[in-house]
Amino acid sequence: MSFHAPSLAALQTAPLQQHPAFGAALTHLGRPPIRVYLPMLSEEIQVLRRRFGPLRLGLISRGRIGPPHLERLRRETDCQLLLLNAETAGQYPGWRIRSAAHVAELALDAPASELRARMAQKWRNRLNKAADQGLKVSQTALPADPGHWLLRIDRAQQVVKRYRGYPPGFTAAFAAANRGQARLFELRRWGEPIAAMLFLCHGAVATYHIGWSGPEGRAASAHHLALWEAMIQLQARGITRIDLGQVDTETAPGLARFKLGSGALCRPLGGTWLVRL
Repeated sequence: MSFHAPSLAALQTAPLQQHPAFGAALTHLGRPPIRVYLPMLSEEIQVLRRRFGPLRLGLISRGRIGPPHLERLRRETDCQLLLLNAETAGQYPGWRIRSAAHVAELALDAPASELRARMAQKWRNRLNKAADQGLKVSQTALPADPGHWLLRIDRAQQVVKRYRGYPPGFTAAFAAANRGQARLFELRRWGEPIAAMLFLCHGAVATYHIGWSGPEGRAASAHHLALWEAMIQLQARGITRIDLGQVDTETAPGLARFKLGSGALCRPLGGTWLVRL
């Protein structure tokens, strides 16, 4: 295994799945990834390894590789195939098996007044509405407890809404392995939570991880206020970008409008590739 130091800039801006904080969470769970140094990029790539009978498969999420890296990856991972979810658009070695998804990226590179000016007018109106509701907003570090109320609700809503997210055990492991880097924003009325958003911080980036809003929260546009508070308070912690996750205008148009209305920009990823080593 390689022990070269990747560039600090690459670590600061790496997507969650390629950041050591993600690897630390998996290590905490007893499933450490393999990190392979790619000299031509001055970066490390994080690989999850799975075995299916005699087949050794590596998974690279939000990464990028090229033909010169294949021998090193084969040697250091001992895998026969790689499944690459590419971070950037381009031509990758192997066979493309899925088209590119898009992600919403919210830059925190300006004063609050300019961040507000980038929002869609309807989004700003809902933010103003939420700010007038008398909601109490708090920011805390998520405890390393898989039984935390937000994680239990998220598990339940994954079943009801039929989507797959990270299990509570991973989120708790991230909080345990990266103290203070899982930031929870709660909105309460009369002491009771009506909405919440959770962000995982890694380097200079925060990735939106979990969101929940009850009927009162939806009526009060509470998530608009939660994201706004996250923008301001995470910026104060040195975060320069929020990764709001995938944008799907076909199956989740309302969520896509929420993300893009906040001032985020939509960027294509590079698709999914099957690579033979």
